[in-house]
Amino acid sequence: KEERIVILETENAALHLKLAEYQGLAGTSTNEVLQLYAAHGQQLKLQRSSVVTQLHGAIKKKLKQDLKSLRSFALEFSKDFQRQSKACLYQVLAAVQGIQLQNEAMQMFQIKAFDLEQSLQEVTERYEKEKQKRKALHNSLVELRGNIRVHCRIRPLLPFDDAAGLSVSQDRQRNFSEKVAYAADDETVLVKCSRPGHTSINKTFQFERVYNDLESQDAVFADVAPLLTSLLDGYNVCIMAYGQTGSGKTYTMLGPQLEGNLAFSMEEESELGIIPRATQEVFRLLSEKPPGSYWVEVSVVEVYNNEIFDLLAKDSYGVFGVKRDVVTTREGKSDVPLLTHETVENASEFLHLVNKGLQLRVRHPTLVHAHSSRSHLVVTLTITTVVFGDNFGTLWEDEQTSQRLNKETSCTFQQKMKDNKSTSSSRASSPVQLEVTEKMKQVKTRLQLVDLAGSECVGMSGVTGAALRETSFINRSLSALADVLGAIAEQRVHIPYRNSKLTHLLQDSVGGDAKLLVMLCISPGQKYLTESMQSLGFGSRARQVQRGQVKKKNFPVLSKAK
Repeated sequence: KEERIVILETENAALHLKLAEYQGLAGTSTNEVLQLYAAHGQQLKLQRSSVVTQLHGAIKKKLKQDLKSLRSFALEFSKDFQRQSKACLYQVLAAVQGIQLQNEAMQMFQIKAFDLEQSLQEVTERYEKEKQKRKALHNSLVELRGNIRVHCRIRPLLPFDDAAGLSVSQDRQRNFSEKVAYAADDETVLVKCSRPGHTSINKTFQFERVYNDLESQDAVFADVAPLLTSLLDGYNVCIMAYGQTGSGKTYTMLGPQLEGNLAFSMEEESELGIIPRATQEVFRLLSEKPPGSYWVEVSVVEVYNNEIFDLLAKDSYGVFGVKRDVVTTREGKSDVPLLTHETVENASEFLHLVNKGLQLRVRHPTLVHAHSSRSHLVVTLTITTVVFGDNFGTLWEDEQTSQRLNKETSCTFQQKMKDNKSTSSSRASSPVQLEVTEKMKQVKTRLQLVDLAGSECVGMSGVTGAALRETSFINRSLSALADVLGAIAEQRVHIPYRNSKLTHLLQDSVGGDAKLLVMLCISPGQKYLTESMQSLGFGSRARQVQRGQVKKKNFPVLSKAK
């Protein structure tokens, strides 16, 4: 063991020696590695410094080239800019000169335009004056010839103008609601007539006045008002609304009607029709006359199924609407015996009686119009004027005598009114009459306001039974009216007034004893083209009728006595 220990110690010492040797070698190797790293680092630095130098040289060379090219480009750009600036300066100068020339030309044009505007204004004023003169001359010619004045009113398109109730396609419905009648100007109606497979044809109709669908009730009445002055000047006047059902006749004559009530509304004055406006105007004109020198009576008549009904009279059962007849007097005038004439003192009383008559008027809904009038309505306002004079040739010698007689007549008229109202509360009344003395004369003038029932096509209105019979009578009476106008236009010996109760009742007005105004009312839609053309044709024929000069009710010729 000791020997073994010695051997091992010897080996251990040898191993320690080798370890020391190897450690020495490792240290030497480490130093060499560090030296190598240091040498490698220096070598890399040298390489990098050489690359940077090369790059610096290359960049410097490139920059020199770029600076040289940029300098040359800048010189060229500067020269080009100078050239362009000079060219722009020349252009600016030329533009300024052009603007100056244009300003001068504009000033000249403005002066010419101002002169043209003045000339146009002068020509327009002259045109309006000439137009007024032409209208005045035309009216004078109408007066001399006794022509019938015809005005035409085109209503706007309404919701019921579609093809409701008819089994047609949607394209056909759109065609039905298409507008085909227009007001070309205030005297011309333009109608576009078209049929499938044919080219459209424009037809024109001339009338004394044409109202488009935007014109108000005020505009319509403004052209009617002068006739009311003629009424107080001693002429009879008749205003008649003609057209198909649903074309706006009742609206034009009366105004909007209350829902659920056949009366018309007085609340919206701007929407009032011809009848209430005419009544107010007549009483306004009468208020300028001496009190007691006149009185006003009203009658309301309905022509239904060719029968005349007095809407202000009661029968034995107390029911309003008594059947009357029309006769021809010895003088050849039409008259309705026992017709009720109610005396009124103002427009409110008049309109109250008209409303009472309207509630009795026969109406029936059709596919064309929900409140279609089935009868002709004739409202007559009679003005009896009392004129005083000595043998109807001179005025009283002093004003006191004239005032005294006016006062006495006024008292007599009021007493007659009281006596008449106290004798009977419901009268098929005869008018209040003043006693005619040697120095007193009564002159009666009459204003007839007629709302005709609308002509209609049976196939379109869809009426049956009693309504179909009503339609037949309506169309026959309107046809009789057209026949009467045709006979007057042709100056026939026999005028067929008695073919219908309507024409017999209106004989005096249609035959030339009154200034007659026909208010044509037409619908603008394609759906009613046939009926509108028929109405326009009726109006055109009516314009051609020459009845001779309307006779004036002779007022006494009053002149101051010397």
